[in-house]
Parts: sequence; structure tokens; C-alpha cells
Amino acid sequence: MAKILVTGGAGFIGSHVVDLFVAQGYEVVILDDLSTGHASNLNPAARFYQIDIRSPQVREVFEAEKPDYVSHHAAQMDVRRSVAQPLVDASINILGSINLLEYAKEFGVKRFVYISTGGAVYGEPEQLPCDEMHPINPICQYGASKHTVEHYLYMYYVNYGLRYTVLRYPNVFGPRQDPHGEAGVVSIFTGKMLSGEQVIIYGDGDQTRDFVYVGDCARANHLALTIDHQPGIYNLGWGRPTSINDIFSTLAKITGYTLPVQYGPAKVGETRHIYLDASKIKKDLGWVPTITLEEGLEKTVAYFKISEEVA
Repeated sequence: MAKILVTGGAGFIGSHVVDLFVAQGYEVVILDDLSTGHASNLNPAARFYQIDIRSPQVREVFEAEKPDYVSHHAAQMDVRRSVAQPLVDASINILGSINLLEYAKEFGVKRFVYISTGGAVYGEPEQLPCDEMHPINPICQYGASKHTVEHYLYMYYVNYGLRYTVLRYPNVFGPRQDPHGEAGVVSIFTGKMLSGEQVIIYGDGDQTRDFVYVGDCARANHLALTIDHQPGIYNLGWGRPTSINDIFSTLAKITGYTLPVQYGPAKVGETRHIYLDASKIKKDLGWVPTITLEEGLEKTVAYFKISEEVA
């Protein structure tokens, strides 16, 4: 069976991707510096290297493991941190990714799956839902850094034959979710509601996103490595909007939360409305989301309840 290197495999989404590949019988290697990932998320069936993706030590991992595929999830994924610390954001997301691409080229990786952001690369959309041909005009440093690597992937394919798939994630949510990053609102709200704390919505709450359950995103990674296709870029998403107010009301119903919502100032660099057309990946790879928003939120709340009991 093939061997897959998953960067960020101790993180929220990456750990679910690892679990799926392990369950499918693949040999899995995890590269994660645990700066935002958690050792508790590590799958015991995978080999783990605690290394920063910018480190020259990454070459030793490629040399020792010789992975057939790379699924690159490791990133600085907090929009607000990217605005406050753009040099850090660019260093991790751009230089770290180029470091991986160099070793993928050197050691003959068959396909490089790169996780980009459908929520931040397009900026304020000119039309909705956004398909892959929509103009790229990010309004935050995170969106710019993630998109930059998409150009490098194309160059490495044209110049060196490294096949790639870009998955532009929507707002992903589910068990193990970190309160940082684009869809952190679900985990933040869930944690506060379960502990009876005040929930604050930044902005008027009418801003909309495309929320997709983490298990559906893991499946897209599996399809990207098992179905032959031309190198390219794919959106994931439902293609329909969900407002932050809707997330609040649905979670309040699931958790029994009764406090009224409070509103705070909107955050700089955050897109007002974004949802994605995923018809291309449906056509090429057969991917469609399967877990509804309410079903996914119920699974997430159940996970948080168990986590609190364990803690």
C-alpha cells in the first residue's frame, strides 16, 4: 500500500485526514511541529516527526520515508494573526511550502495535495457562489500567502512534472476543531454555550460562509489520491450560504443555550459573504458533501461534551 506524508497531521483537519488514510490501509507519516496541533490528535498507527515545515530537517524525513504522496495541511491559518504578523504568516505558508515542494521534487513524490482556502483567496466575491475561475483578490495576508503557493505548484508541475491537486477548503468544522482559523466560530460558540458563558458575534452576524463537516473534507483528500485526474484546483463546499446568526441559533438549540447574543465590532480583513461552487470536483472526482450542517453541529457538540467530561 502507498505511503502518505501528512503535514499538520496533529491538527484539527489533518488528523481526520490521517485517520481516514489509516483506516483505508495506507502507511501514514505525520509531520507537525505541534505549535497549533495536539499530540492527543495523533493516530498511533502513524509515524510522527515533530519538525517545523521550514526546517532543513524535513529533507531527512523525505529521505528516510520516501513518501509516495504528500497531503499538505500544515499552515498558519488564523486570518487575524496573518493581519497582525504578516511576516510570520508568509514564512510558514509560503517558505514552508516551498521547502516541502523542493523535497517532493527531489524524492519523486507522485502527487502533492495542497490545502488552500476558498474562504480567503477570492476576497469580496464579484458573484456567488465562487467557482475556480473567479478572480483572486484576497483582502487578508492569509489568503494571499495560501494562494501564492498555488502558483508554485503549477511551476513545479510544468518544470519538474510534480503532479498536484489544490483543495480550496470552505469553512470546515467538526470534532477536534481549534478555536482559531476561519471556521473557529463553531468551536468558540460551542465551548461558550456548554459552559454557560456569553457568546459574542463580531459584526452584525449576517456575514455568510460555506460550512462543511470535516469528514467530508477528509474524503476529498482520499479521492484526490485514488482517482486519476489532471493537476488542478478544486473548491469544496455546499454552494450555499449560512450566516453566523444561523450558526448561533442552531447551536443554541442543540446545546439548550438561553443567553441572548451580544455583538461586537467587525474584524479587519474578513470577507463579508463567501460560498463556493464545487461542481468541478463533483464532475472530476465524484465528491459531494454528505453531512448536513445540523447533523455536523450535533456531532461537534457531542464531541465537546465528551471532551469536557474527560477533562
